[in-house]
Amino acid sequence: MVEKIFPNLRISGYLITSPATAEYNCIAWAAGDTERCWWPDNNNVGYWPFGVERKETLDAFVKTYETLGFTICQNSNYEFGFEKIAVYVDAGGKPTHAARQLNSGHWTSKLGQLVDIEHNTLGGLENSQYGVVAVFMKRPK
Repeated sequence: MVEKIFPNLRISGYLITSPATAEYNCIAWAAGDTERCWWPDNNNVGYWPFGVERKETLDAFVKTYETLGFTICQNSNYEFGFEKIAVYVDAGGKPTHAARQLNSGHWTSKLGQLVDIEHNTLGGLENSQYGVVAVFMKRPK
């Protein structure tokens, strides 16, 4: 199922690390939260940090992660002592996904309501649904 949605993972490699769950989503997973879904929906259903505009814009997502101590950085290269995340956007510039870097330099993602995976590259998740990585952020561990 995962490879059907993300065919690039066949080439780049991945490992399923946990079973499917709807308890949290990728935005929460990148933030280290496995208790709730994060999304700036208009009905206030998803969690969203106080003071950050509830809009599906890259700026709002960047500000959300800034509330957790992340700052924009230049690339996905592993840096000892830092935790990195990558935010994906679709062709229209709307945020779609976030991934978090592991100590190994690989990445971890929650795939919607599906499984969590460890993936070797960020490109493994690039497709018409998730789009491409638009911004990298980091914070001290």
